[in-house]
Amino acid sequence: MKKKLDIIIVNWNSGNQLRECLSTIKTEYEGFCVSKVIIVDNASKDDSLDNLETLSTPLEIIRNSHNAGFGAACNQGADKSNAEYLLFLNPDTRLNEDSLKKPFLYMENENNSRVGVCSIKLIDETGMPGRTCTRLPKPGHFLVKILGLDHIFPKVFRSHFMTEWDHNDSRQVDHVIGAFYFVRRNVFVEAGKFDERFFVYMEDLDLSVRINGLGYTIYYLADADAFHKGGGTSEQVKATRLFYSIRSRIIYGFKHFNLLSAWLLLVAAYTLEPIARFALALLHRSAKELGETAQGYKMLFKALPEILRKTSH
Repeated sequence: MKKKLDIIIVNWNSGNQLRECLSTIKTEYEGFCVSKVIIVDNASKDDSLDNLETLSTPLEIIRNSHNAGFGAACNQGADKSNAEYLLFLNPDTRLNEDSLKKPFLYMENENNSRVGVCSIKLIDETGMPGRTCTRLPKPGHFLVKILGLDHIFPKVFRSHFMTEWDHNDSRQVDHVIGAFYFVRRNVFVEAGKFDERFFVYMEDLDLSVRINGLGYTIYYLADADAFHKGGGTSEQVKATRLFYSIRSRIIYGFKHFNLLSAWLLLVAAYTLEPIARFALALLHRSAKELGETAQGYKMLFKALPEILRKTSH
């Protein structure tokens, strides 16, 4: 009997990108099949779900009445699966012939039984591999981000993203981004699924920390690739994206760093970081960027009590 892979796509106003992604999914392979593609829609207001039934893809659509967040929606989709493998896939991707076959064969190799997650090369709009692998961040990586030092002096101050590596060779890594996250379902369940306190951003990194902690490894397979636009639908709401990215960073810090480091990073995020971001917007001479930064921080200050409640769990 063929093994099964279920693909889970979280959709939020992705427009025609979702249909384009679905149209590239082949379902039958030697040794395995894509038994279903589970779309979890987070209360989209556009037409991205219209007429999908005309596709030959075996679809199951979950329609949320509100935006439940990325991690929670992924968990909803995973709960509908009994396949051996799960693929969390962004709607702004397009697969190639080997995008599913090669990671499946790699994971099925008996020598790779302790590999919990596999990802592939994601090609951007310029035709270059995206920098999709990261180290597990330390407090210093977040401080560099807060001060913008990775942008000002990128050769001296590196973020936790492995930007110095061209991503053209395969290797074991600490983390691969959730745009293409091919994971054994039993490992996903054993690790406790996505932490739903992360509304969006860093929920995949947090999961990778826990998978590493269980003794499984994460592998980047450069022999297969797929297209990934990047940015996704968050480009539509940059102020909201800024708010959720900082919110998730704070929650991550309290979950994985010591208490002193977490509090120092929180204070820096509310004091030093807005100064750095406003200075950068002025340097760019961008009134729009100034407005988006101000709006994002207005949301962040308003949400501080809620964020502190999340970090106390």
